Amino acid sequence: MGEMRVDLSELEETVRKLGRVTTAMGDSVTKSQYNTFLPKNALGKGFAEQTDIDNAHTEMKSHIEEIIRVIHDVIDDFGTKTKKAHGKYQNAEHDAKYGMDGGRSGSGN
Repeated sequence: MGEMRVDLSELEETVRKLGRVTTAMGDSVTKSQYNTFLPKNALGKGFAEQTDIDNAHTEMKSHIEEIIRVIHDVIDDFGTKTKKAHGKYQNAEHDAKYGMDGGRSGSGN
């Protein structure tokens, strides 16, 4: 069986990039909740389509919030799993380099 090697620096970079994306997504979650609010009657009142427009806005706002929440959760989950994988590969690399016996020889000393 061939030897497999993992580039830990690339995994670390992936973790850093995902951290930046997660931070940016935090801003998006906040903006979707608070900066997309349109008060009832903001586009006028007393016309036939008023209720339809207000309802469509509320529905779209909820949909956008849900999409951003799902994307944020997926990125956060992937980042967590990437960190765990990095740690496991790092430990495996350390064990392979120094041996499971702490670097001692097989002489029992």
